[in-house]
Amino acid sequence: MRRGRRHLGSEADRATFRTLHTASLAAPALREGLGAASAEKAVRHLRVLLGTPAVALTDSERLLAWDGAGHHHGGQAAGIAADVLERGQTRFFDRADLPCGESGCPIRTAVVSPLVVEERLVGTLQVFSPHSAGGLVRAAEEVASWVSGQLELAELDASRRRLMEAEVRALRAQISPHFIYNSLGAIASFVRTDPDRARELLLEFADFTRYSFRKHGEYTTLAEELRSVEQYLLLEQARFGDRLRVRLSVAPEVLTTSVPFLCLQPLVENAVRHGLSHSETGGQIAIRAYDHGHEALIEVEDDGIGEDPEKVRRALAGERDPGDPGGGSVGLGNVDARLRNAFGDDFGLVVETAPGAGTLVTVRVPKFAAGVHA
Repeated sequence: MRRGRRHLGSEADRATFRTLHTASLAAPALREGLGAASAEKAVRHLRVLLGTPAVALTDSERLLAWDGAGHHHGGQAAGIAADVLERGQTRFFDRADLPCGESGCPIRTAVVSPLVVEERLVGTLQVFSPHSAGGLVRAAEEVASWVSGQLELAELDASRRRLMEAEVRALRAQISPHFIYNSLGAIASFVRTDPDRARELLLEFADFTRYSFRKHGEYTTLAEELRSVEQYLLLEQARFGDRLRVRLSVAPEVLTTSVPFLCLQPLVENAVRHGLSHSETGGQIAIRAYDHGHEALIEVEDDGIGEDPEKVRRALAGERDPGDPGGGSVGLGNVDARLRNAFGDDFGLVVETAPGAGTLVTVRVPKFAAGVHA
C-alpha cells in the first residue's frame, strides 16, 4: 500500500468490514448464553448493526435488554415476544400494537424475530423503527439467525463443560481407594519409627488429595500436574520402598503448558498398578517431558509386565473389560477423550505395550491452544 493510503478498498468493502467488526463485538457476549448480563452487552452492538432507533432482546418470559430510544415501550416487549414465540415466526407490529402517549417518540413499528437454539424457541430479537417494515424484516431475520447461531455455540460450550466436569468426577471416583488406604497405612507405619517422615508424608497426602479433588478449572499447568504426580509417587514409594524407582526428566520450557486437569496422574497410577505391583522385584517408572516446537511431548514409561494391546484398545474406546471387574486401566479412556475434546483428534494418547515388554504412553499437546487456559 502506498504511504498515506488509509482507506480499506471500496465503500462496499468498508461497509462489509464495519458489519463484520460490529458483529465480532457482539459475539463474545452472546457466547455466554442468553441472560440479562450478556444481552445488555450485546444489544448495543446489534442496534449499530441494524441501524435502527431501538433494539431489544427478550427470553421466553421477559425483557432482558433494551438499547436506544423509546425505553417506555419496554413494558410491551414481553407481550409481543409471547405472540411471536407462540407462532414461531417473525411478525411485524404497527402503531396500533405499540400505543404511545409520548410526543416525538420515534418508535412506530417493530419487527420481532424468534431466537432458536437446537429447535427450541428461547427468546426474541425486537427491532424498532419509525417507518414501515420495508427491508427491515429481512435484516431482522438475518441478524436473529446469526444471534441464534451464537447462542447455539454457547450451548455447545456449556455442554462441553458439563461433559468435562462429569468426566473429571468419574475419574476421581476411579482413583483407587486402595491407594488411599495403603498411603495412610504407610504413613501410620512411620509414626513410631520415623515421625518426621510420617509428618512429611501426611502433608504430601493432604496436598495430593486437595489438588485431586479441587472444584475449579478444567485445565492446569504441566508444572502443577507434575507436582501432583510427584506427590503420588512419594506416597507409593513409602509403601513399595526400593521396589519402586522413579526417573524424571522435564524440559523447563514446557512447564507452563496448559493440560487437562488430572491427565497424567491416572497414567502414572496405571504404571504402578499394572506395571509394578505384580512384580516381586519391582521396577522403574520414567516420566519425560520434551519441548517439540509448537508442542510438548510427555511420556510415561514403565518396565513392568506390560499389557495385552487389545485390552488397551478397549480401554481407550471406553469399553468395560468383562474379564477385569476392577475396571481395567484407570481412566485411560477418560484421559484420551478429554485430550481429544480439548485439542482435537490428533492429540489423543498413544500407547505402546505388549505382555512382558513394559508400557510406554505418549501424550502430545500443543503449547498454545485457543480457549485452553490454566
